[in-house]
Amino acid sequence: MMHILKIKGTGKIPDFVQIRDKNLSLKAYFRADQIERGFKKNDIEDPSGKLKEIIINIPFGKIFKYKEDE
Repeated sequence: MMHILKIKGTGKIPDFVQIRDKNLSLKAYFRADQIERGFKKNDIEDPSGKLKEIIINIPFGKIFKYKEDE
């Protein structure tokens, strides 16, 4: 299971995405407008594109619990 957080940037600071494991340890941190680059840099596989779609659609400031087998 992963926890996905989308953080709204302010002014010069861009929007960011955090992906954390089931213990809320940080696994990935990347800009929200560079999702595919963030996946590649952090060795996250998303062959179905489902994770990318979730990141695009979740609201800022909310924690989304994602189970890979869903």
